[in-house]
Amino acid sequence: MPTLVHEFDWPDRVVVGTIGPPGARTFYLQARAGKQLVSVALEKQQSALLADKIDEILDQLATVEGNRYSVPENTPLELVDNDQLEAVEEEFRAGVMSLGWDPTTAQVILEAYPITDVDVDDDGEPLDDDADIAPEMLLVRMPVGTARAFAKRTREIVGAGRPTCPLCGYPIDPDGHTCTLPGL
Repeated sequence: MPTLVHEFDWPDRVVVGTIGPPGARTFYLQARAGKQLVSVALEKQQSALLADKIDEILDQLATVEGNRYSVPENTPLELVDNDQLEAVEEEFRAGVMSLGWDPTTAQVILEAYPITDVDVDDDGEPLDDDADIAPEMLLVRMPVGTARAFAKRTREIVGAGRPTCPLCGYPIDPDGHTCTLPGL
């Protein structure tokens, strides 16, 4: 069965946002182009790593001799997006994700694939329990300014959660915290 690709070549919007209170937030990667809107659930750590890796790609490109891609060092003001997520209908929960760079279009390429629970037979071949469910993926191509804005917003969203304990580094719940330092 062919893969269903949710593709965004020049998205109108691509952001990470959350639903729920700190400590119980669900993270979503959301892309929109015109009326096409896709939301993919992420883990907090995936979101943070995604932002870090996008910045690494952009920072590396900015150091290329004669940088023809005009990679901004900071987020362009006209690309700052602090709006809430749009209507969220989760397509899938992301498992494997990949990042790339397309020098022909000067875009960062983000791919997200769903978590799969594939059962295998004795020969290591996948069992066809979900034969009628088409595999799917999210493919987003972001220009460099959009990618820089995406990374900045994502870091802010990740950092807006529960405060961390200065002693053990674990999150402090609204109803209290028992420090897990050894010996306490």
